[in-house]
Amino acid sequence: MKNAINWFEIPAKNFERARAFYSTLLNGEVTVMPHPEFKYGMLPADMENGVGGGLVEGPGYEPSDKGPLIYLNGGNDLSVPLAKVEKAGGRILLPKTSIGANGFMAHLMDTEGNKIALHSMM
Repeated sequence: MKNAINWFEIPAKNFERARAFYSTLLNGEVTVMPHPEFKYGMLPADMENGVGGGLVEGPGYEPSDKGPLIYLNGGNDLSVPLAKVEKAGGRILLPKTSIGANGFMAHLMDTEGNKIALHSMM
């Protein structure tokens, strides 16, 4: 098994607001994908060599600050995406925190009410 995670979906109440937030946070376009029932967008990812995920607005998808915590790639320096969180409408819950040899982590609340985490080595 290459990865324990194959795919993830982040619920949104307002797809365009969530799309703008994650495009800003991840410094890359959230690509709108056609879907017969939902509003759907794919977060930037190398789908041939890694794990990807999407944003989804539709019945049965409710944002939450409880449940599994998804750690998104914070790039080379976690300070860069963290500096964008509040400007993009989110809120930092746990600032950049050292986890020793494993780098740094931070927790945030997105514009939709989801608790999300970031990780980087610097």
